[in-house]
Amino acid sequence: MLNRRHFFFGSMAAPLVSRAQSAAAPIRAGFIGVGNRGGYMLQPALKQAGVKVVALCDIKPDRLDKAATSAARDNPATYRDYRELLQRQDIDAVHISTPCDLHVEMAIAALKAGKHVYCEKPAGINPASIGELIKAVRASSKVFLIGQQMRSSTRLRDTIARISDGLIGKVVMVKAQRHTNDDLDHDGPSADWFFDASRSGDVIVEMSVHNLDMFNWVIGGHPLRAAGFGGTLVYKNLPPGRTNMDGYTLSYDYPGEVILSYTQVFFHTRGMPGNGQYCHVHGTEGSVDLDNAMFYPRSKDAKPQELVEPRKEDLNLLHVTAFYDAIRNGTKVPAGIVEGATGALTAILGREAIYKKRVMEWSQLGPVTAILESTSP
Repeated sequence: MLNRRHFFFGSMAAPLVSRAQSAAAPIRAGFIGVGNRGGYMLQPALKQAGVKVVALCDIKPDRLDKAATSAARDNPATYRDYRELLQRQDIDAVHISTPCDLHVEMAIAALKAGKHVYCEKPAGINPASIGELIKAVRASSKVFLIGQQMRSSTRLRDTIARISDGLIGKVVMVKAQRHTNDDLDHDGPSADWFFDASRSGDVIVEMSVHNLDMFNWVIGGHPLRAAGFGGTLVYKNLPPGRTNMDGYTLSYDYPGEVILSYTQVFFHTRGMPGNGQYCHVHGTEGSVDLDNAMFYPRSKDAKPQELVEPRKEDLNLLHVTAFYDAIRNGTKVPAGIVEGATGALTAILGREAIYKKRVMEWSQLGPVTAILESTSP
């Protein structure tokens, strides 16, 4: 097991200065996928000083038209084949916001084409492909950032720093959930791939990679093993042909006798207490409500303490800004290939434990685990 700070902050410390781009030169960006997520992420890119959106790509004409209108200031060219966009020599950086099964293929192609890459999460939906992406990032001198934007929350970062400094003693357990009243829209813009687990990686990989990455962050490493149960419990065959889950429960075992208990459901009945997301971190000296930055000392007479004052943070804007700062200045991105690959593999470990109804060991994910933990570039 690597040192916790080294594992998450230093293992990919490539020569960052070589990645920097002249501050005087405009950064020309292209967007691959401008649907629900890609169209939304186009806005913080357009707010960046010195960035010009020169190209857009999507297989659906209505999405392209809408995005082109949104970025009319920059008069971007439009494409239906992402490979044509990547052939352009005047594009410095690309944003990839496509269905999950396409992330690895497109990110590797973009890196090989000499582009900086902002890739939406997850980094991949199977271990072998994630291993190939790690190799491609390490072989490139370009910036790679994964869209796990919770890593850009300064309030969350400061709260986790207090936990890491020993505020609650030894961390022993994390209890968390991600509950909602309703399923994803069965006729929505993502329905053609989201409900197909072979394309989305299932909901734990497509959605909960954010949560699981946060748990890894606060615990300081990746799990050793996972066990869980779940399935399509309420929305059976809805929409028709559905293969992803609508509810599951998972337990993860981390080094140092740290346990994680996590559930995700799409059927928490409206009006019933306990809905929504939370993450509670329990230690030998107290507990922290991570979402609200509240510390509850174990002493009976002690009062709860707010660790970090509430802040208005546009995480998407902060994350995109960090991407372009890294391109211009060579600064380290908040979520690189280590965070992206580790988060995705943590989700995959849980998914496979549920599918196979047995305890899954981290080592059973295959060669990717050795590739990830190697410090060699």
